[in-house]
Amino acid sequence: MKMPEQPRSRRQTRAAILTHLLQSGGSFRPPLAKAVRLSEASLSRILFDLKAEGLIEEVRRPAPYVGGPTGLVSLDRSVALAALELTGDRLSVGIGSLSGELHYTERLPLPAKPTVESVGQVFHEALTLLRDWTRRRRIRLAQIGVSVPGLGRLSEFGNPIIPCDVACIREMIDETFAGAPVEFTNSVVAHAIFHRCRTENYPFSGAHLFVFVGQGVAGAWMDDPIEDDALQPVELGHMVFGADGPLCRCGHHGCVEAYTSLPALAALLCMREAELLQLGSEWVNTIPISSRVRQELRQRLFRLGLAIGNTLNVKPCRGVAISGWPSLLDEDDRKAVVEGIDACLLGGRKLAQVSLAFMPPSTGNDPRAALAFAAFCLASRGGMPAASTEAA
Repeated sequence: MKMPEQPRSRRQTRAAILTHLLQSGGSFRPPLAKAVRLSEASLSRILFDLKAEGLIEEVRRPAPYVGGPTGLVSLDRSVALAALELTGDRLSVGIGSLSGELHYTERLPLPAKPTVESVGQVFHEALTLLRDWTRRRRIRLAQIGVSVPGLGRLSEFGNPIIPCDVACIREMIDETFAGAPVEFTNSVVAHAIFHRCRTENYPFSGAHLFVFVGQGVAGAWMDDPIEDDALQPVELGHMVFGADGPLCRCGHHGCVEAYTSLPALAALLCMREAELLQLGSEWVNTIPISSRVRQELRQRLFRLGLAIGNTLNVKPCRGVAISGWPSLLDEDDRKAVVEGIDACLLGGRKLAQVSLAFMPPSTGNDPRAALAFAAFCLASRGGMPAASTEAA
């Protein structure tokens, strides 16, 4: 991922180091210095500070080559983070480490017809569980990450998917964990960070579009992780393809989400969404698909490709990562997505030289996406206090 031009503030330099360690899982000093564009002497000074603050550790590992370094720098596993991830039918919470290990998890079901009040009560119960668990173990949280589906792009208002009062929830968290930094994000951003930081050999290092196809369909622009606008959600799932199409949960008809989300897929397969979710990734091997259904499936994937292609027309980039149930299909079926992208104006992939990668689904492993988001928040501010504006 490209590094910003010098000069960089102290926060940005520390963030470059920590986000690189977060994405790589660890690095020896020489390649780390090269990746963040620092001299080894400058890197050593900053690593000394980060180690003293308990953010990183350095352990002995066999040298990568004869005469090479033996100290592997990685994020300190003792740093504790809290994750709260709201999904369609539950609130998942957990305590974990910067490396993604979960030490404690709970899943609290949402009411069949959730309201702002009832969802707030579930959050209250979850925070009580987290507070009691951390107090018994005398654990201090370095960061709290909260993932909410449909959260507004520029604010915490307007959530059409699951009714909840984000401002009230933030107040509850502040009262329960006074002093712990807390950040909220849209679910697609959390899943994008999860894949970028937890997927081995993630295909893109530069700016690209991440598309998440789950209970909803959304995207996120991903760029330099130390910049303030590094992650921006994109509601591409609500592009309308026809006013006579199926009803979408946003209230419109014919949205790409109404054709390609998990609920839409379940309806096409003549089964309940809960049954499809219970099968997980195995549904492709256990549910027979007739030629008629497969043809309709490819038409819907073509619409998904059109939505992605139109998004690229607005903001071109060289890479697209698609996570969700389409990645489980064979290449012949997935080809419909590619054809949809290529059918867009301005040339599709060929003219813009766009690379496409299908990522495994990340649904069902909550709250790991929210945990990855919490780790990213801590790393991207350089491990410094949330209110710090320290420069140089």
